[in-house]
Amino acid sequence: MSTTSDRPTMRDNRELTSPQERYDARLQRRSSTQLQRRVVEQERASIDEALDQILTDESIAQAAARIVAARRRFIIGSAKSFSYASLLAFDLGVGLSQVTLIDGTVVRGVDVLADVRSNDLMVAFSFRRYRRDTVDIAQRFVEAGGELVAITDFEDAPLAKIADQSIYVATGSASYVDSPTVVASVLHVLATLTTASAKGARRRLVERDRLNTELGLYVN
Repeated sequence: MSTTSDRPTMRDNRELTSPQERYDARLQRRSSTQLQRRVVEQERASIDEALDQILTDESIAQAAARIVAARRRFIIGSAKSFSYASLLAFDLGVGLSQVTLIDGTVVRGVDVLADVRSNDLMVAFSFRRYRRDTVDIAQRFVEAGGELVAITDFEDAPLAKIADQSIYVATGSASYVDSPTVVASVLHVLATLTTASAKGARRRLVERDRLNTELGLYVN
């Protein structure tokens, strides 16, 4: 069994900023069995710690309340964080109206920035290494009068400095890539709390089910 000292430390998580550095430090000269055990044990420890923290951390509930109160909701993330943004946009869109994923193709950042209103809100995902495009768009969105919820990793992360509300997610891993496990758990809780308190969510869910059946979108 691995000991606590075998797991990546907070210092490791901050200093080993690139996948190549983490690969050299964590993956070389290890057997597949050793590596599998280290990754699994780290993920198990991280998710247990994260779920305990969720029960005492009010930031997720506060973010959910901000999302519900907004008139329009824009979700953004770049590179790997685009997957998180897509997941949250899909889950929120089931129960809320006016949820838009900024994908850079159909909906571009410049399109959103050209028409920011005071009751607009952006949820921005930004984890190290922080993508400049996400940070720049989020900053301009705030400057234009919009509200920002940042989902990031550290209190000194670029978006944390300008966000109206920040949710901090631990992404430490024994792998060469940062872990998505805790991020997905936080998104699940955030989407659930938001949809549960959104006016009209049940009506939208019922209508979606009716349309799904009528259009035959799923295999019975």
